Amino acid sequence: MKKLLVEFIGTFFLVFTIGTAITAKTAIPGLAIGSVLMVMIYAGGHISGAHYNPAVSLAVYLRGKMKGGEMIQYWIVQLVGGLLGAIISYYITGNNPDAIHHAPGIGYYLHSNNPDAQNVDGSSLIPLAAEFFGTFALAYVVLNVATSKNTAGNSFYGMAIGFTVFSMAASLGGISGGAFNPAVGLGRNVAEMILEGTMVSAFWIYIVGPLAGGALAGFTFNMLNPEDR
Repeated sequence: MKKLLVEFIGTFFLVFTIGTAITAKTAIPGLAIGSVLMVMIYAGGHISGAHYNPAVSLAVYLRGKMKGGEMIQYWIVQLVGGLLGAIISYYITGNNPDAIHHAPGIGYYLHSNNPDAQNVDGSSLIPLAAEFFGTFALAYVVLNVATSKNTAGNSFYGMAIGFTVFSMAASLGGISGGAFNPAVGLGRNVAEMILEGTMVSAFWIYIVGPLAGGALAGFTFNMLNPEDR
């Protein structure tokens, strides 16, 4: 129960900070997002492992560090935490729709519900690839700095993970929206559908891309570290 509560709290504040940082129009929202992830990892890593991301939990499961049933429990609380974090960010910013809007950048995805869709030159494969590679980088770093016996007991794991998110958000956020986490993408998309009545067509990108990236990271870690299974 303690692990699940920690996963809920960490995911809640991650998604909450995304919504509030974006609406505050801070100079570098990705830095605020990477920073809150870093501190939440330091706060909860010793209890739950501080995944705060279903794709990371999948990578940890495939790496052999958690059971399938526990992974499903993590997924549930992460998704609930992400949804509530998005909803609260919407209300605390004065019902600002930007707090819950999460979509690929203009020109990178063909929105079927967009009346100007014929003017949008994009393919869903581009933001999907961005989510895949961004999540692979994140999960690969998590596995190596937070689960490997060769880096056990280090004090830099939270910073390494937080800066990975910051780097991927800064470089890929304009393409895919920079979720790299189903709890982020789905949480904000579902909140937008509930609170704004918006039909969201790109939500699947934030499921398929991150989970595929997390899975590949798990397999890659096992291939590179066969003695650390």
